[in-house]
Amino acid sequence: MGEFKNRINVSINDQNFTIIGDDDPEHIRYVAHLVDEQLRLLGRKSAGLDTTRKAILTAVNIMDEKVKLEEENEILKQMIYELKQQDS
Repeated sequence: MGEFKNRINVSINDQNFTIIGDDDPEHIRYVAHLVDEQLRLLGRKSAGLDTTRKAILTAVNIMDEKVKLEEENEILKQMIYELKQQDS
């Protein structure tokens, strides 16, 4: 038998989607809301873009933010490691 999955209906860019996942439904709704906000913000800045271009640019912007946060996280982990080594 498969694991139980949440089926959450969300609206992104005025389109309805069903997202299936293990995460808490409120988390899924929140993430969908953030994606919707990013698409709308980009749409306001660049009104001439079609939906596909807005979606791709939104994905690039979100991935850029993710990569920067991962890099910052690695730096912080290294700093914690070095501080622990000083205390030893």
